[in-house]
Amino acid sequence: MSAATDTTSGRDPVEVGDAHGSGDPGPDEEQTELAARLRLAVGRLHRRIRIDGRESVPPLQLSALVTVEQHGPLRLSELARREAVTAPTMSRVLAALDEQGLVVRTVDPQDARGVRITLSDKGAAVLAEVRSHRTALVARRLARLDAQQRAALRDALPALEALLVDEDD
Repeated sequence: MSAATDTTSGRDPVEVGDAHGSGDPGPDEEQTELAARLRLAVGRLHRRIRIDGRESVPPLQLSALVTVEQHGPLRLSELARREAVTAPTMSRVLAALDEQGLVVRTVDPQDARGVRITLSDKGAAVLAEVRSHRTALVARRLARLDAQQRAALRDALPALEALLVDEDD
């Protein structure tokens, strides 16, 4: 039965997907199905972690903090580019982070009109707290799995981590 006719599972056919319908999948179809299932599982798990985490820092602000931590000090324009948002949007994000004391703005030594953004001690503490809380959430979910399922995830980690590497890295 194709996903479009799956009315008993309660799953959204668009989310579940079926590459071409019925029959044994070929190599390309297997890869497409794997990609769809992985995308769905990772996306839903991420959403659950984000929802269950109930962080006080919104997602874009949290992402900006991580980017500043990893690549800082950064100018606003570079941070906006890395976060794929406009400079005005990033300016609002930074204003909120600055107001909370999570980032530090300093004069750019190469351009007195420019500002470099770094993570404050409070920003680093917030990131550590969020990471710890999210790790605990995932650990609780992992505890529901049997030993064989946890071993399968452990064995899959190198492949999953390889998916994080961009082609231009």
